[in-house]
Amino acid sequence: MGFFDFLKGRKEKEALVQGLERTKEGFFSKIVRLVTGKTRIDDELLEELEEILLSADVGVATTIRIMKGLQSEIDRRKDLKPSDLQGLLRDRMLELLGEPELKNSHLDQTSSSTPRVVLVVGVNGVGKTTSIGKLAWRFKQAGQQVVMGAADTFRAAAVEQLLLWGERTGVRVVHQQSGSDPASVAFDTLRSAIASSAQVVLIDTAGRLHNKGHLMAELTKIRTVLNKAMPGAPHEVWLVLDASTGQNALEQARQFTAATSVTGLILTKLDGTAKGGVALGICSEFGIPIRFVGVGEGMEHLQVFDKEAFVEALLGGQASSGHANQA
Repeated sequence: MGFFDFLKGRKEKEALVQGLERTKEGFFSKIVRLVTGKTRIDDELLEELEEILLSADVGVATTIRIMKGLQSEIDRRKDLKPSDLQGLLRDRMLELLGEPELKNSHLDQTSSSTPRVVLVVGVNGVGKTTSIGKLAWRFKQAGQQVVMGAADTFRAAAVEQLLLWGERTGVRVVHQQSGSDPASVAFDTLRSAIASSAQVVLIDTAGRLHNKGHLMAELTKIRTVLNKAMPGAPHEVWLVLDASTGQNALEQARQFTAATSVTGLILTKLDGTAKGGVALGICSEFGIPIRFVGVGEGMEHLQVFDKEAFVEALLGGQASSGHANQA
């Protein structure tokens, strides 16, 4: 069993389906209307499908990639009907989402006798600090001892917010006064976690610095001091993105992946947007797995990402990669 297997609740799939209802209404219903009554797959039908993908904020590059894959399969299998498009599209989407399972996380390869360290990054307003609080709650519910580090010292409200989450979840927060060196806070957090035999360390970082160069330097410094405190740390860097911002989320991913080595994504506010297709675009463009998704306000609504359930929620039916061979 992987380190994160205990985080998967029995009602995760139901909550995901409910959270993606707005995207599904604007995506699945259009697909159904597109193929209903059609007898053959022609250029006009494919152009309409392309427009549907773009309207779901899948992104131009990813839409082109999907359409090329579909066209290749259509050319290879001359007997395909419009009604087969849903299955073909499902296969392409599963392929683009890659292997997001947390069992492939570096955290699963870390000794259980040492803390697992996650550095959490993202711009202000995406739900970064809230996501850290919800993660802490999930880990604690699963019996893990957690320590949070308030290293977003440039914004006093961020420290206060994390302290509130600490009170709410009963998880200890290591912090210093506003304006302190973020790397110093990160170092103290990890040393404290090691001393108390904690199993999970979640470190908040600044969401807004003066420029990208400053951001890169700050994140590099934090990583350096964490590795000094415990070789190999941080084990993961998770980028929090607001799914409702669509293409802006893609741009943020470009900025942060240029600044540091991002190993996983947390997509928040999927329940508040009709453009959940941005998840496909991000995975396709950056090849970074989605670790968690937020589909509601409650602490239990930050869920381990399940790509099969995600695709099933968007397209209906059973997500399976057996409908067509990959192009």
